[in-house]
Amino acid sequence: MTTLIESEEHKALREAVAAFANNHPRTPGTDNRPFWQEAAKLGYIGVNLPEAYGGGGGGIAELSLVLEEMGAAGNPLLMMIVSPAICGTVISRFGTEAQKREWLPALADGSRLMAFGITEPDAGSNSHRITTTARRDGADWLLTGRKVFVSGVDIADATLVVGRTEDARTGKLKPCLFIVPRDAEGFQRRPIDMELNAVEKQFELVLDDVRLPADALVGDEDAGLLQLFAGLNPERVMTAAFAIGMGRHALARAVEYARERTVWNAPIGSHQAIAHPLAQAHIDLELARLMTQKAAHLYDAGDDTGAGEAANMAKYAAAEACVKAVDQAVHTLGGNGLTREYGLASLITAARVSRIAPVSREMILNYVSHQTLGLPKSY
Repeated sequence: MTTLIESEEHKALREAVAAFANNHPRTPGTDNRPFWQEAAKLGYIGVNLPEAYGGGGGGIAELSLVLEEMGAAGNPLLMMIVSPAICGTVISRFGTEAQKREWLPALADGSRLMAFGITEPDAGSNSHRITTTARRDGADWLLTGRKVFVSGVDIADATLVVGRTEDARTGKLKPCLFIVPRDAEGFQRRPIDMELNAVEKQFELVLDDVRLPADALVGDEDAGLLQLFAGLNPERVMTAAFAIGMGRHALARAVEYARERTVWNAPIGSHQAIAHPLAQAHIDLELARLMTQKAAHLYDAGDDTGAGEAANMAKYAAAEACVKAVDQAVHTLGGNGLTREYGLASLITAARVSRIAPVSREMILNYVSHQTLGLPKSY
């Protein structure tokens, strides 16, 4: 049963992560690898990974909580969504014993990172149109295709790439996941010029007959769809946590300003035109957090179907709440909200990302309309 009240262990974890993150202020866009390493030493990065492989033995509930608190402190780690949540989860659930031994302890202790490549130029949010193809060549695989908007490839030791087997072209989708080392021959990356002020850069990947050994395949060749969504559901939950943390951070800055900024002998926060929108932003963030907790609980309980629905709803709700909170925070500060001193203006662009990635809000509405409500598809 989903509990609406956090356990004492989760409350203690929140407090510890908040204290840690608040003691490590960082200027946006600067190197965050020292922060990553310190967080890993404390067990935060691998809190969701199995204890047998050096992790904390928790789940996505704990990992999303960590990311939210880091975001609320203004120091989120985007690669937490990718490396331990997506890649670590997929390898934990479907990897071979050798893959688990090689990757999970290193992902948990922060010594290695893994990126995740799924989005393609012509596929967008439609994973059913993936064209990156894997074909057998003796005992090896040859992987060919393109990926875009892949985070952190330059700092990752490998990328978990989503392709599909050639016989999928007959009509049946059979995605496969491959671990591609960063120095693999034929594996090229090109940075995408983004206006996001983030240390984690975005890349376009070109895979030109990248030769991979048989053991680069993660899981069963014929069970790829299940394995793919085992990574995508945690991605949505973690994106929701990222957005909630960002929204909380912006809201806290605005509330602090509204308490202190005095006009006509009264703090501006005493005026309902200022106070009510901030209160609404807080309510929306709290509601999004509840759905995120539900989604994480369902996923950790092994309910992939229920988690899929809840994770999509959580990501939608959190993105909307985040965008509104950031917008209201900037508006509360007026001109100061656009200055570098207060650090809110850069969040305007960052908040929009949560509406777009890893899946657009329109695709989530499509999912809910036909999967949850049973309405006919328009596509």
